[in-house]
Amino acid sequence: MTTYELGEVVAERQLASVTVDGAQTPVVIRVGTPRPDPRSTSGAWCCPHQITGLGDEAVRACYGVDSVQALLLSAYGLRMELSARAAEAGTLLNWLGMSDLGLKVDPGLEWLLEATDPERGGAES
Repeated sequence: MTTYELGEVVAERQLASVTVDGAQTPVVIRVGTPRPDPRSTSGAWCCPHQITGLGDEAVRACYGVDSVQALLLSAYGLRMELSARAAEAGTLLNWLGMSDLGLKVDPGLEWLLEATDPERGGAES
């Protein structure tokens, strides 16, 4: 397994892990600064991230063609990993009552924004 350094933290979120009996434990996610992947020959970027308080606390990374894609894929990857870990632990995660923990990345809706927003060249209002 590749070892990653978190580096400078650019974003952090505190969640609550809630058991069936209502006991709460803090879970923290941290996102490091996206950076060029030193192993890439095509100019790919990586974005390190970490989950603490819910099992394995190793730093992982997601990759993209640029820093923005790497960052967005880290948010998506964090949501998927948190969901799997919570299910395995038999706990629920909470952040402001949002089931997606405020980490939903849905770039598939961009076409709708472009089609309906006149400032983006879409339909007139």
